[in-house]
Amino acid sequence: MLTGYAPEDAQQREWRDAYLRALEDDTAVFKAGPPVHLTASCVVLDHTGDHVLLTLHGKARTWLQFGGHIEVTDPTLHAAAEREVWEESGIATIRVHSQIVELHQHSLGARFGRCEAHLDVRFVGWSDAGTRPVRSEESLDVRWWPVASLPPATVTELGVLIDRARQVRA
Repeated sequence: MLTGYAPEDAQQREWRDAYLRALEDDTAVFKAGPPVHLTASCVVLDHTGDHVLLTLHGKARTWLQFGGHIEVTDPTLHAAAEREVWEESGIATIRVHSQIVELHQHSLGARFGRCEAHLDVRFVGWSDAGTRPVRSEESLDVRWWPVASLPPATVTELGVLIDRARQVRA
């Protein structure tokens, strides 16, 4: 999937190449592998693209898209993103697009234990804005937000992810 990803800019190309180098170590896919490892995530939009479903992440203490570590039972990165979004949102009807929206590499704080950084592969999914999410134990809150009015505790790159996700068609 990563070798087929055609990045639109130099940063995305650099990260794709770094991810492929990291994957030369087969264990870089799993949380139990090296401290820098692959993750999969999914930003959820309503069908108009005007609302986004976010989670107030328990460890990060900020509003983010849904996502996490790849499990040995996940046959693909896409499957890992689907599993994560369904588990963390409680909405099994979210449809996750098969193409990668973007890559993002980020360092983690002390709350994340031995994990130093995530090499995140990001997807987009869609659901009805009226669909009620169910908070998982990993989240402090889960709710729909207008894209034009994101919550204050939001990381800067979330806006870029949402913009890229809005360009993908269901």
